[in-house]
Amino acid sequence: MKIVSLVPSITEALFDLGLTENEVIGRTKFCIHPEERIKNVPIIGGTKNINIEKIKALQPDIILANKEENIKEQVEALMDDFRVIVTNVETIEDNYYLLKSLGKLLGKEERAQLFNLKIYEMLNQAKLENPVKAAYLIWKNPYMTIGSDTFIHRILTEIGFENIFKDKTRYPEITTEDLEKADVIMLSSEPFPFKEKHIEELRAFYPEKKIMIVDGEAFSWYGTHIAKCEHYFKELLAEIHAMQI
Repeated sequence: MKIVSLVPSITEALFDLGLTENEVIGRTKFCIHPEERIKNVPIIGGTKNINIEKIKALQPDIILANKEENIKEQVEALMDDFRVIVTNVETIEDNYYLLKSLGKLLGKEERAQLFNLKIYEMLNQAKLENPVKAAYLIWKNPYMTIGSDTFIHRILTEIGFENIFKDKTRYPEITTEDLEKADVIMLSSEPFPFKEKHIEELRAFYPEKKIMIVDGEAFSWYGTHIAKCEHYFKELLAEIHAMQI
């Protein structure tokens, strides 16, 4: 079975479930994990600007896409010639069924189930005792955050944070003033590459708040990636717990 993946986290999941470069024959330039394995897989553009002719030349049996990460018109154009599976992951349950479906599709059910069990085990163990009000920023100029219908929101909630923008949907624009109710302001490492200088910019407004860079992949990469973030989440929550003492 030859597969083209248009989704970075799904590309990683395919290799984690046991596929090789002989089966994963196309990927986007943002598919960066696992580093040693994907470097031999041809790039077919970005998630938002797929090179349809390159994909046609590869002649895959299946194309894996995502409702949020890929452009609808481009995915529909591929459907004319190929079997395209469009995923949509907003919740932990969605992620469970994504891995279960991939396991069934690839004949890797047992391996997929092990990852699912690991994710649930980790999320049950990694949790703040007392909820902490948080703002999670994904973009700058303008500042953008996450609403309650996103996968990032679900991960935040699972590990004990209260998203102060939970009454909003998708990825709303906000102002610096809107961050006032947050105890912790998280600046994601992706898609905007927040750095230390951006912490200082916000600290000028909120000198008393905890402002920190967080690993965007740990919060937004669904599939198998979360199962590998146990150590990261434990360290993050320990840092927040120390702030509460």
